Amino acid sequence: MKQASTFLTKSELDQVESAIAAAEKKTSVEIVTAISTSSGRYDRGEDMAGLWIGAAALVAAWNFWPIPADNGDSWGYTADLHHIGWIAILVIAFITGALIASRISFLRALFTPKAEMRDEVEGKARQVFFDQRIHRTEGGTGILIYISLFERMVTILADEPVQETMPGGSVQSLCDQLTQSLGRNAAQGLSACIDTLGDTLSEAFPHADDDVDELANAVVLIDQ
Repeated sequence: MKQASTFLTKSELDQVESAIAAAEKKTSVEIVTAISTSSGRYDRGEDMAGLWIGAAALVAAWNFWPIPADNGDSWGYTADLHHIGWIAILVIAFITGALIASRISFLRALFTPKAEMRDEVEGKARQVFFDQRIHRTEGGTGILIYISLFERMVTILADEPVQETMPGGSVQSLCDQLTQSLGRNAAQGLSACIDTLGDTLSEAFPHADDDVDELANAVVLIDQ
């Protein structure tokens, strides 16, 4: 799984930080970007992967290691050995599948509902919003662009005064465009998103000569 700390190169990080500086020359809104490796642990996805792999192994054992039918007693000693063997195969396959899923992000994502990932991303974004003190800007003009790599999801959070000037549809459109750029040129997509925010917010929150840059422009990188 791609780590947040290695997702962008040094030059790409500089590009994004320059885009933030340029946008904040148009508006008094404080723009913060954060990239997280993952927003949740997703143990359930690992368990589901283990369950499916265990079930597949049990079906294979049922077909390739059937109970002999030569003694007329399907619940005799030989049958009991098979039942114990099947249970052992199921348990071993379940544990193996869960361990594999814990190390292969594709499998964990495959068995994790999108709704659960969205909830985790939004919850982590709110945590970052407060941890980075974005809510403490003078005038309540902070905004966060949060990217979560494992889920391939983007969310934008803003203080209430900023939210009121941004239609929900435009925010979702920005999130969708940035999400699509993650697999191609993330730095360019993120810079474009920041530039759009600067233009969009400049009318309601114009930059003043005495504006103070309250929050750092450096991209927040969260490895987990």
